[in-house]
Parts: sequence; structure tokens; C-alpha cells
Amino acid sequence: MPRYKATIAYDGTEFFGWQVQPGKRTVQLELEKAVNTMAKNPAEPIRVQGSGRTDARVHAQGQVANFDLPFDIPADNVRKGLSTILPYDIGIKKVEIVDDDFHAQFNAHDKTYRYRLSTTQYVDPFKRNYTGHWGRKLDPSLMQQAIGDYVGEHDWLSFVASGFQQKTTVRTVYSATMIEKPEDDEIWFEFTGNGFLYNQIRIMVGVLLEIGNGSRPVDDIPRLLEAKDRQQARFTAPAQGLYLMSVEY
Repeated sequence: MPRYKATIAYDGTEFFGWQVQPGKRTVQLELEKAVNTMAKNPAEPIRVQGSGRTDARVHAQGQVANFDLPFDIPADNVRKGLSTILPYDIGIKKVEIVDDDFHAQFNAHDKTYRYRLSTTQYVDPFKRNYTGHWGRKLDPSLMQQAIGDYVGEHDWLSFVASGFQQKTTVRTVYSATMIEKPEDDEIWFEFTGNGFLYNQIRIMVGVLLEIGNGSRPVDDIPRLLEAKDRQQARFTAPAQGLYLMSVEY
């Protein structure tokens, strides 16, 4: 059974996240339905393994998944076939044949996420599903000054939501950047790391917004990392502004 690696984009607006959940529409569920339809619904259902979960309303430009098919099909034919079966809010960007031991989650080296923040005073109806909105005055220079404090290996216990299942909260952030997009009335926050915890990036962005608003000191991130107390980080940025941009192997 050949193993395929798929690079996937999806609009998370109408999904309850990536992972299969009983009675709910998820990205993994739609992909597994499409893959099994392509494989003519084998007796043993085919599972699709993603690089990791995304939450409800979170989007992806470069999610990666793997699956096996019971017969050999050229990779681009798999892409075209799945594209005709899948719903409008999932796109297959690329399909490759990979080694049998490739695993989308366990072989991942790093991931890059982007958070798009709308800076308009009102909630833009044309962006409401694709950007977070703060609605308060921000000083971008304060956030620019603070964001670099996220870089490095840290214990992120202050930045993880309750319900996380990982054995350790230690992760390494390789880069953390802020890009102002005045022509679009947006600010982008981009983070690359070896892995991220449940709601970690949304909490990281929430802290930056409080720094930009002046309700938190500009040098508060090192203290929060040391505190290992989720209650001190407070705000979690809205899900719809978050995008999984790429996964590297």
C-alpha cells in the first residue's frame, strides 16, 4: 500500500477543528470520507493522520497529512481525485508519494503559524471569519519590542489552555516576528517552532495585545514564562485569526 503525503489548505469557519469528533463536522472526517470514497470504501477504513490538531474556526494554508491507499495511483491523480470529492472549504495543494515510515505528526521538524489581527475600529464583515479583532488602541512599537522575548526554549505552562494532553510543556520557538500591514488595516504575528501547545499561540498574541494596549508592561513576557501560571496570561485571541502556514520535515 503506497503512502501519500498531502499538503492541505482549509477554511476553518465551518469546522469544529481538525480531529474527528462524534456528530461534528471536522477536517479529518471530511478527508477520511474522501480518501475512502477514492479507495472504493475498503472493509478496513483508511485513516488520515495529520501533523497536528487545529481548533474550531482555525484555518490552514499548509496542513500536512498522510494516508495509505490499497492500490498505486500517481500522486497528482490522487490530488485531482480528492479535489473532485472534497467540499468547497478544503483544498488539496499537493500530493506526494513518500516512504512507508513517513508520519505527518512524528516526523515534523517545525511548524509556522500566522495570526492576522484586524486593526479597524469596527468588525469588518468581510474579514470577521478570517482575522481576529481587538478594537482598542494599540502601540505597535511596544509589541514589536516585546515579541522577541518569545524566542528560545521555554516552559510554556503560562501559555497553554486547560485540557492539554502533552507530557511536557517545554517547546522551542525559533522565530517570532510582527509585520504591520497598514494597506490592509492588519498586523500579522508569525511564529515558527518545534511544536505548539493547545491555544498557545492565541494566548501569546493575547499577551502582546495587552502590551500594545498598555495594560501590561512591555517586559512582562519573561516574568510570565517564569511564573508558569495560566491565570496570569489572561486573554486568548479569537480563533479565526489563526492560520497554520507550513510544516517542515
